[in-house]
Amino acid sequence: MITMNNIKKRSWIILLSMLLGYGVYIIYSRNKTSSVSELSLSNNFLIENEGGPEIKPHPLSIQSLRSGEYPGSEMVIEQGLTPASNYKKYIASYKSEGLKIFGLLTVPNESIPADGFPAIIFNHGYISPSIYKTTEKYIAYQDAFAQSGYVTFKSDYRGHGNSEGIASGGYGSNDYTIDVLNAVSSIKKLRDPSTPSGRSGPIVNTDRIGMWGHSMGGSITLKIMVVNNDIKAGVIWAGVVGSYQDLLENWRRRSGPTPTINPTSQRGRWRRELIEEFGEPSKNPEFWNSISATSFLGDISGPLQLHHGTGDASVPLSFSQNLESQLKEIGKEVELYTYQGDDHNLSNNLSLALERSVAFFDKNLK
Repeated sequence: MITMNNIKKRSWIILLSMLLGYGVYIIYSRNKTSSVSELSLSNNFLIENEGGPEIKPHPLSIQSLRSGEYPGSEMVIEQGLTPASNYKKYIASYKSEGLKIFGLLTVPNESIPADGFPAIIFNHGYISPSIYKTTEKYIAYQDAFAQSGYVTFKSDYRGHGNSEGIASGGYGSNDYTIDVLNAVSSIKKLRDPSTPSGRSGPIVNTDRIGMWGHSMGGSITLKIMVVNNDIKAGVIWAGVVGSYQDLLENWRRRSGPTPTINPTSQRGRWRRELIEEFGEPSKNPEFWNSISATSFLGDISGPLQLHHGTGDASVPLSFSQNLESQLKEIGKEVELYTYQGDDHNLSNNLSLALERSVAFFDKNLK
């Protein structure tokens, strides 16, 4: 029998349920806003997917690079170029995140060794994408290794030359690093381009791949060597190899023209944007360490050789000096050559620096 007391009791229960539900909604809404902020400050992103929100590492982080997949593709020979004395040259292409990326490929004329050629991936420094050309710049550098019996490949990076995609810069995005990681996978699949159908198998020894980088390309080289075990030895010239805190606080252009990105220009807006979102390094060291390759040097994949001119007006010598010290402190193999008064491109000591670089790769890859 339904009494007035029962009706009142049910009414109170319904009212309390409604109030409780509303309270939970308010708390959830506040916590959701708070949690997004906390995720951002703890170097993660909240990604909306079909299955609901998903936490992912910040795209700039080393963790994000390590969790990515870089299958590369078959190397496609786009154009044969005039050969050098003991090696052939080609413009080749490969795929990176669905984009067609071009680059300069060299292959020795000699017979293919039973276990394949050693190879060196070249990472060029900053050149304005609007004027970049595959067959210009770094030719003498690449030539020195090609003449010494290495397969070499210099990726243009996305948005450079005829490569697809947007040129996003080397510090506020990992796009170029991703392009080079895919180039590493692609060079492993390289077949003999001198025959119409290609050799029956790849011609590169996957256990003998090195990497060379200059300036911005040095930053890419260091990142890849703490992300990927395929690179057995690295050489970096005038590299932007400081932590991101160093890049923010200790990187100032002094004078003269520079092929390296100017941190105070519009191209350096990544600095402002990251500080606005994550705060200064002193306030949020966890985030800034997570995107710095120098925080992961214990995982470096092989020995490193560094070169830097003391007169470099583009990238501080201290970047290379600090990296050498950090690697030695943890027992990693590293050597640093400095060149008194020389510039960002080691113009006055080019032959000597190349000779030392070739000898280093010969020791570690041959």
